[in-house]
Amino acid sequence: MKLKVGDKAPDFKAKDQDGNEISLSNFKGKKVVIYFYPKDNTPGCTAQACNLRDNYEALQNKGYVVLGVSQDSEKSHQKFIEKQKLPFPLIADTDHTVHNLYGTWGEKQMYGKTYMGTLRTTFVIDEEGKIEDIIEKVKTKDHTAQILK
Repeated sequence: MKLKVGDKAPDFKAKDQDGNEISLSNFKGKKVVIYFYPKDNTPGCTAQACNLRDNYEALQNKGYVVLGVSQDSEKSHQKFIEKQKLPFPLIADTDHTVHNLYGTWGEKQMYGKTYMGTLRTTFVIDEEGKIEDIIEKVKTKDHTAQILK
């Protein structure tokens, strides 16, 4: 079942880069940006994370909490955060639980080969926990503008 704008965002429990448990329900009353990306330290994912980092203050000023999600480990996330000076938590979804809740783990193609991977998608969730926007055609270098439009 594919999530749509207006749907209640699925709650989850998952670990961040430091092993702290994060739940969507922790952020009730706040606007949340959850962005799913394929892999730490790859060109597109780095461009996307750095765009969010560079515009983090503008996002905070509009009341947004930012959470990144990939299948990378806590250790990989720690290195990525340290290297890129990211001010927001990254969720280590190594078993694809959160991906599956949001429908962001699926079939992809590269060089004629089909494989399973992260479908780069961002969900903007309102204070009531409802999905306000779903961005599937992510512009990695200008992602904040897509969120704040």
